[in-house]
Amino acid sequence: MLQTEDETPFSSGPDSTAPSSSTAPPSERLQVELQSHGLRLATHEAGAASRQGGAGPSDHKAVSVDGSTIMVPVHTAQSDESPYYATAPNSQGAATLYRDDEQVGTVSFPDPPQFYRHETSDGVPMWKVAKLHSHNVLATTVLQRCIRYDDRETACQFCAIGQSLEAERTIAYKKPHHLAEVAEVAVEHDGVDQFVMTTGTPNTEDRGCKLLHESAAAVQDAVDLGIQVQCEPPSDFGWFPKLREAGADAIGMHLEAVQPEVRKEIMPGKAQVPVDYYMDAFEAAVEVFGTGNVSTYILAGLGDSKEALISRSQALIDIGVYPFIVPFVPITGTPLEDHDPPGDAFMEAVLAPVGQMLVEAGMTSDTLDAGCAKCGACSTLRSFEEKARQNQ
Repeated sequence: MLQTEDETPFSSGPDSTAPSSSTAPPSERLQVELQSHGLRLATHEAGAASRQGGAGPSDHKAVSVDGSTIMVPVHTAQSDESPYYATAPNSQGAATLYRDDEQVGTVSFPDPPQFYRHETSDGVPMWKVAKLHSHNVLATTVLQRCIRYDDRETACQFCAIGQSLEAERTIAYKKPHHLAEVAEVAVEHDGVDQFVMTTGTPNTEDRGCKLLHESAAAVQDAVDLGIQVQCEPPSDFGWFPKLREAGADAIGMHLEAVQPEVRKEIMPGKAQVPVDYYMDAFEAAVEVFGTGNVSTYILAGLGDSKEALISRSQALIDIGVYPFIVPFVPITGTPLEDHDPPGDAFMEAVLAPVGQMLVEAGMTSDTLDAGCAKCGACSTLRSFEEKARQNQ
């Protein structure tokens, strides 16, 4: 991996990769450790189904910890070795959480959504159209294919977008009426209040914006809920107002890694679109969607130094873009399946200052209209925002 002695994202020492030795970690520390190390489960049957493969979050399960629902790795090689273990839930739905042999609290799991039991008007099981993320977010990959995925010379090495399609756990293309019908049922029966729509990148200059435009319009016509669309920056930034007019409240364009050398190694095809072009796209999108409603996923642990992550985050915040920093989770079956996730100490060293920056900018997750950053379940950044707010 691309690492230097000064830019190592995690070390082999106990301070960065081992859980804290404190007997009762505070909530944010516990959440960071669970997302960094994963969780062993007595049963995978409790609560909403976990996800394996596909577009992220993958190999995760929604877990409620101290009133917050986060996505925790449960199907990775690293989670199999996690010091954290949850028993089967009791009659009240609470599972006892252990760290090694020590009881450290309780967790619970959001109920399976009712829309999973339904089919679309043309007979497609709704669980193949969209998934429940966290406890109140509907998410889908509109196009379950990407121009780069089948060629390992260009593919993002962490990506598993094709796995769920190969396993017949989804369909290749979710038509607009599929999404609208699922959204109606999910809002009525499951209390869903936002819809995140991502897509594999097609071989078109709009980079999937046309598909997302059709999808957002269909859902907005059917039901009132927040919508975030996610794609690579299109060649024509004129797509941004079109997406907004179609009903999208927010947009995500994901850097994943920030240092050019890391991007070139980890995502050789996507790295051909330089960070500077993303920054131009971000600025154009902020003019349309507003401060904070443009965001970018950044996967901490791919090789970027904490200094680079913090510096890029500040540059993004300065132009009104929310840097949604999440711990990298190695997905089984990808080239990076054996790559170590970032240590919890590394995550805290990044998330704490970024949380402070977001509070100072008035651009915290609770101010956003829709999207992954508003949900916040794939990262503990939200808890660091709250901690920074309390310290003001």
